[in-house]
Amino acid sequence: MINLDQYKIKKAPYYKAVGNEVALYEAAYARRMPMMLKGPTGCGKSRFVEYMAWKLGRPLITVACNEDMTASDLVGRFLLDKDGTQWQDGPLTTAARLGAICYLDEVVEARQDTTVVIHPLTDHRRTLPLDKKGELIEAHADFQLVISYNPGYQSLMKDLKQSTKQRFGALNFDYPQAELETEIVATETGVDKAIAGKLVQIAHRARNLKGHGLDEGISTRLLVYAGQMIAEGVDPLAACSMTLVTPLTDDPDMRETLEAAVHTFFVK
Repeated sequence: MINLDQYKIKKAPYYKAVGNEVALYEAAYARRMPMMLKGPTGCGKSRFVEYMAWKLGRPLITVACNEDMTASDLVGRFLLDKDGTQWQDGPLTTAARLGAICYLDEVVEARQDTTVVIHPLTDHRRTLPLDKKGELIEAHADFQLVISYNPGYQSLMKDLKQSTKQRFGALNFDYPQAELETEIVATETGVDKAIAGKLVQIAHRARNLKGHGLDEGISTRLLVYAGQMIAEGVDPLAACSMTLVTPLTDDPDMRETLEAAVHTFFVK
């Protein structure tokens, strides 16, 4: 028997609300409405789900979706062991049986024929057919499905079908306003607000380059990485090069542009 305690968030994750997203999610969970979180990479979608699972006291099972993920990876499969053939539930099945929140992170990375298996769980049926096992699971009363994706990659990669999108309520996420993002970076890393503010200003300059040489701007997550390195005593120029410049692009001209932005704030 699976112990649900292993999926519970023991410590309150740090999350700073930017609007009414907490209240909206609580109302959605009260109705067990499937939820879709949309926003750029590293803007806090996963942290928000962790925070809400902790706040609601519900276990959270997270699946990092990828293009090789099959329906069996989600629902389960028969496996051979020393006692013969045994069925093993996948993470979606485990969540539906036991009443956890199941979070499919970056769901558009999964194949569309895989995402179809979630459909019966996201309407009035709230069921999950296990065709290979000949079983129909009725979702636990506490079960909720949450998915996330980055709309900025729709034209480059994949998008969700309308038949999938219209099964979910949705919340839009974006990078916080400068003052709030500065507070987040300072709190998460331990650097003072002056340094956190400089990191945020660098990020704002980089985000203006999205679509003009960069596929994506500097995320709040990367700002936290930069702050953590600086808090460890690393020189700010080296820390920013490692966390804010090198991960973003391999283009020499764009790297030079980003390095110039870093020098603007950290070279006197």
